[in-house]
Amino acid sequence: MTPLLFDSYDLAGLRLPNRIVMAPMTRVRSNAEGLATPSMAAYYAQRATAGLIVSEGVQPSLLGQSNPFTPGLHTDAQVTSWKPVVTAVHASGGRIFAQIMHGGRISHPDTTGLQPVGPSAIAARDAMVFSPTGPQPAPVPRALSTAEAAQEALSYAAAARRAVEAGFDGVELHGANGYLIGQFLSTSANQRTDGYGGSVAGRIRFAVEAVAATVDAIGAARVGIRLSPGAGIWDAIDEDVPELYGALLRELARLGPAYVHLEATTDEETLVGLRRAWPGALLVNPSNPMGPAPTDRKRAEHWLDLGADLISFGRAFLANPDLVERLRRDLPLDEADQATFYTGGDTGYLTYTHYRY
Repeated sequence: MTPLLFDSYDLAGLRLPNRIVMAPMTRVRSNAEGLATPSMAAYYAQRATAGLIVSEGVQPSLLGQSNPFTPGLHTDAQVTSWKPVVTAVHASGGRIFAQIMHGGRISHPDTTGLQPVGPSAIAARDAMVFSPTGPQPAPVPRALSTAEAAQEALSYAAAARRAVEAGFDGVELHGANGYLIGQFLSTSANQRTDGYGGSVAGRIRFAVEAVAATVDAIGAARVGIRLSPGAGIWDAIDEDVPELYGALLRELARLGPAYVHLEATTDEETLVGLRRAWPGALLVNPSNPMGPAPTDRKRAEHWLDLGADLISFGRAFLANPDLVERLRRDLPLDEADQATFYTGGDTGYLTYTHYRY
């Protein structure tokens, strides 16, 4: 029998009261030092009825920061700033993983004071990246050496240790949407000739090492990874998607992370094939992040029918802090105001309201 959205789920020992997950969404509401704020604590606590919350992307280092005013987990002060956020979620009955996001080449020296890095010295074509003075053309990154690539893979594990110190229930590695892990998977961004490029085995190596290090650091039950097969976001083009991601999932299965989180960025047949290839818990976001329509209950239930264990909602959760109850009662959903996604401040952040039941 197909599970329902509102059935509980045991995620590697963490009991989720429902199968509805709040997807990670960049909101640029931290301060200039990458510290989490009281508004962020209120924002996540408002949405604590989710079976699981996955936070916005959190940079594991200054070098890994993609956008201005995004939070980090690489200083003691940042760890301390996250503790009230996690405490607020737990006090409201929720569970929260930190998404660890290394931007790689999707960054700018005006944001970090550093030249961005990537698998190869290739800029994202026709891409405008965020900077303190507004969008700017994506710069040419510095290609990581073989030794540096291995060290950047370890940066996810270091941030994961700090996430556990801050009280998070676990972490999700951001391997999707054209950021550093996705850049290594890509044939357009990764034109290396060493062990981190070329063949499928070479292109998946960075992702596997990042997950392996994180599993070693905090335990497999606390680790997930998000992937966007075939998305092409930020000019990170995947080739041979079934082969590439099938090989990656086989290697990840040996490490036993708590879940894989797939975005619906390729055709359904390919995604169903990846479901068959992955023996563990599968979290699916049915809405393409570049598409016009957010996930709704119909799409969520369709993917449960196809074998997903958990369903993530992004924009729908942004605009509906009481999304779980609205879905349960088939109530109308408010639409998110895209103009306030990245503007800072509490408008369009804390101003969405519960349905008048």
